[in-house]
Amino acid sequence: MKTKTNDTRQHILDIGYQLVVTKGFTNVGLSEILKTAAVPKGSFYHYFKSKEQFGEALIQHYFEQYLEHVSAILVQGTGTGFERVTDYFSRWLIIDNGTCNANKCVVVKLSAEVSDLSEPMREALKKGAYSIVNLIASCIDDGIKDGSIMVTDSQLTAQTLYQLWLGASLFYKLSQDVTVLQQALVTTKAQLQPVV
Repeated sequence: MKTKTNDTRQHILDIGYQLVVTKGFTNVGLSEILKTAAVPKGSFYHYFKSKEQFGEALIQHYFEQYLEHVSAILVQGTGTGFERVTDYFSRWLIIDNGTCNANKCVVVKLSAEVSDLSEPMREALKKGAYSIVNLIASCIDDGIKDGSIMVTDSQLTAQTLYQLWLGASLFYKLSQDVTVLQQALVTTKAQLQPVV
């Protein structure tokens, strides 16, 4: 019985993610989530007390999965620290089913939209974003140790790079021109390996 409960909750989160990442949080109503997921309204409230709690759970679940994926690249990946960091950011440019990976990022999609609406959702986004920054910083530390990255402050560099990519992703959404992300990759490489 518990497996069915977890499966239903997970199904609602999966369907909700697809809708929210496409339309935004405020533009997706509960009725649309429930209809698309083929779940009765009462079932939704069995798992989530409100749409806000659903949003918080959706963000937390996204980061649980995403951080595993990022860790596989940045921590367990092969190559130098520089190669792993640039591999991670180059994946933001990949087009899948006509959509750039940068457009599937919950931080890019929801930060401006929900930060003023929901403190729990803002905190969940912030916690997830800082977890990503910490993984990038750890990989930069590896690059400093192996000599492939020439910076002195891994944490500041990681935060600066992540902010660069969030901004570039937003600008990509406006321009629909992948050149914006390609320029961010060039800037990232220059930041990590400055010409001396």
